[in-house]
Amino acid sequence: MKKLLLLVLLLSPFTPALAQTWLPKFTPRFIRRMLFEKDSSKRSSVFPLPVLGSAPETGIEVGGSVLYSFYTDTLNKGTRVSNVFGYATITTKGQERLSLSSSYWTPQNKWHYTAAVSFINFPANFYGIGNNTLKANEDKLGQKRFRLSFETEKRFGKYIYAGLTLGGFNYSFHDHETGGIFTSDPRVEDRTGGSTIYAAPNFIYDSRNNNTYTTSGMIITSYYNLMQGMFGNNSYRGGFFNIEYSQFFSLSKKFVLGLDIQDQNLTGGRSPFYLMPTLGNDEMMRGYYNGRYRDRNLVAGQTELRYRLSDRFGLNGFVGTGAVFNNSFSFNDLKPNYGGGVRYFFDVEKGLSMRVDYGFGEKRPGEKRQSGLYLGLGESF
Repeated sequence: MKKLLLLVLLLSPFTPALAQTWLPKFTPRFIRRMLFEKDSSKRSSVFPLPVLGSAPETGIEVGGSVLYSFYTDTLNKGTRVSNVFGYATITTKGQERLSLSSSYWTPQNKWHYTAAVSFINFPANFYGIGNNTLKANEDKLGQKRFRLSFETEKRFGKYIYAGLTLGGFNYSFHDHETGGIFTSDPRVEDRTGGSTIYAAPNFIYDSRNNNTYTTSGMIITSYYNLMQGMFGNNSYRGGFFNIEYSQFFSLSKKFVLGLDIQDQNLTGGRSPFYLMPTLGNDEMMRGYYNGRYRDRNLVAGQTELRYRLSDRFGLNGFVGTGAVFNNSFSFNDLKPNYGGGVRYFFDVEKGLSMRVDYGFGEKRPGEKRQSGLYLGLGESF
């Protein structure tokens, strides 16, 4: 789906000084403070973000998101920013996407809690399984998904966190036109979807100086979801392993270099297609449609150079590579990724930003070069 507009106001070419003169006096105070004024008081803030988009399979999509950010301890300088994020859209063809998530840091970061609940009733494109799927095989599916998760981590020492993840989900799929690759490929398992609950131990090493706009330090996140099918899917047992390493280097006052590497593996005797790692999203391998390439294993990496033009604006450029595979990995299968974007920091003190990125991927024979536009809140990693 192509997004046509996402808060054009924030992409205004006016400088903050000119904008404050240009903005009419009837503009609400909280908007002027949010967009153009610095605030070092550590008070809570609210940032709304409207969404407008269009695609043939959905019609017009309208909605918005809201980010509420706050500190649980305003006296301790090291306590990280907590937030609550809500997102909701509807389309003229009766589809919707809803989500609510929260990240909560207790004073001095002794505990970290995250929770999320989401529901989507939205079309999804399926291209097959593997690292070399074809655009010509695109199969349009109807997709419904409900997901609930909760994580808790306790700090041990200065940088180490350990905890537990609990959650569950239900997927339901409908093939709009039978006879395509979705129904004909024998490698596609559990075509109608299924219900699953999971639990996972997780381990985190986190030495970042800031969890919103990091300029130094590293974070290593790992978990292993133990999954059990429910209801009609109760014969399914499997696992999902994820490990991600990110490190940041301050090259100068304005330049930061970030490195990000991720590995994902689906384990167990069965391979439900909707549980397979997929290449491409707004955080890693930007430019690839999420779901164009999927298989039991994924490896990907990227590096991003961030330039802070001013307190309010920033630029970034990134390059990366990645691949999905079944059993054996080959360096020859790695796909290219590159692009860049801009940042607008709507809360300078907390390091909160709106980002606009455009990413490019590979150009397969007979196809246009894969690419994508991404608009969202916060850095990609």
